[in-house]
Amino acid sequence: MTIFLYVTDTLADWEIAFLTAELYSKRFFADKKTDCKIVKTGITDKPVTTMGGMKIIPDCTVDDIVLKDDDILVLPGADTWLSPVHDRILEIASKRIQAGLPVAAICGATAGLARTGALNGRKHTSNDVLFLKQTVPSYTGETLYVQAPAVSDRNLVTASGQAPIMFAYEILKLLHVFRPDTLEAWKNLYLTNKPEYFYGLMQSLSAAS
Repeated sequence: MTIFLYVTDTLADWEIAFLTAELYSKRFFADKKTDCKIVKTGITDKPVTTMGGMKIIPDCTVDDIVLKDDDILVLPGADTWLSPVHDRILEIASKRIQAGLPVAAICGATAGLARTGALNGRKHTSNDVLFLKQTVPSYTGETLYVQAPAVSDRNLVTASGQAPIMFAYEILKLLHVFRPDTLEAWKNLYLTNKPEYFYGLMQSLSAAS
């Protein structure tokens, strides 16, 4: 599978940090031979600068991507999601959502999806329902809004910008790359910092081997 990670100026570094670290390292994968790669996708092939000042060089442009059914498109938060420069990637994302294919969006990217109407038919979350209503006046999906850090519904994952751990958890769960007990221990460790979950995580890896 391929994870197409959309990269753009002002990308919120922390929102994808847990996800990319686990997908790239494969350190807790059930099978480290799993074919899984991250492809950084930009509007152009020019480097982008994240909110934290990091430079990211896209591997390809939006016009170059070809998504298979088991691939996932990940849309991180940024300050510019209401700009028309993102219309092309939002069009691709909306079509995938309509087809029931994997898409994940966090923070400002959920406002981008709301602008296209893509959230109106799926349970979803964001920074807050009022955030969506105020930033996107055309948004009418409030009856399906769920007040939770992250929500997964029929291959659409959405999350608040304050929930990078749960965003990563829902995507990892969707991709089935961790054993279930490993994933639960991983989530609980990072959410609580309790040592018993670290030992549970290590035990789950030992049991798998």
